[in-house]
Amino acid sequence: MKNKVMTAAQAALLIDDNATIGMGGFFCASLPEAVYGAVEERFLGTGHPRNLSLMWIGACGRRNHAGADHFAHEGMVRRAAGGHFGYVPEIAQMIIDEKIEGYNVPQGALVFMMRDSAAGRIGTFTSVGLGSFADPRNGGGRLNSITTEDICKVIEIDGQEQLFYPRIGIDAAIIRGTYADELGNVTMEKEMGPLDSTALAMAAHNNGGKVIVQVEKVVKPGSLDPKLVKIPGIYVDAIVVCPIDDPRSAQILGGEYEAAYSGNVQIPLAHLEPKPLDVKKIIGRRAAMELRKNVVVNLGIGIPEYVAAVASEEGIEQEMTLTVESGPVGGVPGSGVRFGGSINAQAFLDTSIQFDFYDGGGLDICFLGLGEADEAGNVNVSRFGKNLTGCGGFMSIAGNSKKVVFCSSFTSGLQIKTGDGKLEITEEGKKHKFVSKVREITFSGKIAAKQHRDILYITERAVFRLKEDGLHLVEVAPGIDIKTQILDEMDFEPIVDKNLKLMDERIFIDRPMGLIL
Repeated sequence: MKNKVMTAAQAALLIDDNATIGMGGFFCASLPEAVYGAVEERFLGTGHPRNLSLMWIGACGRRNHAGADHFAHEGMVRRAAGGHFGYVPEIAQMIIDEKIEGYNVPQGALVFMMRDSAAGRIGTFTSVGLGSFADPRNGGGRLNSITTEDICKVIEIDGQEQLFYPRIGIDAAIIRGTYADELGNVTMEKEMGPLDSTALAMAAHNNGGKVIVQVEKVVKPGSLDPKLVKIPGIYVDAIVVCPIDDPRSAQILGGEYEAAYSGNVQIPLAHLEPKPLDVKKIIGRRAAMELRKNVVVNLGIGIPEYVAAVASEEGIEQEMTLTVESGPVGGVPGSGVRFGGSINAQAFLDTSIQFDFYDGGGLDICFLGLGEADEAGNVNVSRFGKNLTGCGGFMSIAGNSKKVVFCSSFTSGLQIKTGDGKLEITEEGKKHKFVSKVREITFSGKIAAKQHRDILYITERAVFRLKEDGLHLVEVAPGIDIKTQILDEMDFEPIVDKNLKLMDERIFIDRPMGLIL
């Protein structure tokens, strides 16, 4: 068999005009930067490849002309479809400026589309996204006016609606691994998990496309442990070596290698200093009260991360198992640029397997952020003003967890005083979070209510519960006036529950709550 090792410039020549490219990487992790950069250099020098269609699962960059932003040149790309756009601002701006077509597709649907494409199926069926902006009746994930083609349609099967995404053929896959042998077999010892790499490589190969993998080192055939090989050489067309001392080979782009994030060591976790009793911690405390023993959990970015901090402070962190949509099970999820990885994970699953678990109802509870919500319980976290963020894995997680807890400040930019068992708003926020109608629906309250699902909306001053007749105010913080500080600060009037309760005063006292599950 031929030696598949070549330079990044040689590998870039394998990408044809009009190709659909499956892009490896998750946020800032496992980005094949040497290859992405070489494809960009080829285009800038020759004008080819052009009219590319890009697909990525979670996000693909670091807001510094990395990942998919290497392709952000007029003429180079005609279309981009991704789960998240917050880390590729240049591609996002091209979509906003209507220079290219754009689709925001739920992350779980995208990874299943890749897997189904690899298997040669006619397409992907999913209930995730029904009633949301991904539903073709609500825009179908189209991100601007020049994006006119429906990427999915609604089909009824045995009396149940499903979104159907027709098969998309992948012409090239660009992926990152750790080691490869000369035959193209690839392992991922230093990566933050296998991600969607196997399905992505298989999808391109089975479609007659090219598979390019960047690694830090090539070894002789037979040197790799076959149990660690995640991409068999039979799938691979090109191996590009980017040595470990090259910044483009970093485990996390712009960061140092940490063995605990790839499961190569277990490290003692530093004791966390208690966080100050501010708005975020108050919300995290009330949300942590929804935990039960032995639950499987997903935490969103931002305020939901305070649930883990509170659990640690209360000494109950061992009572839950945290998961991340990219694949880690157990351990402590990373945040910021390390989102997608976990320290001391118990297992690293393929992303598609993790979403099988999520879509099948495996999560006991999830804690997610909230950008805005309306009286039907709809939530928007994906698009605000001129900013394009995207839904990521939010729809699969919120749409299938046994219990969903949305966490948000009541208004944006408020100031508080607390610590004595009561809450005082010293300066009200300028922007309402509870609006008459969300800009776009990332979570459908209407569908969740019909399914009688357990949905809570927790803020620093009020707790709401979704019921079939709408959003109910069920708890209020001590010291808060319901009319002036809740009802008058909403764009709609919620249903005030007959059994309205006070939030636990322990939440507002600056010492451990003594939380017992």
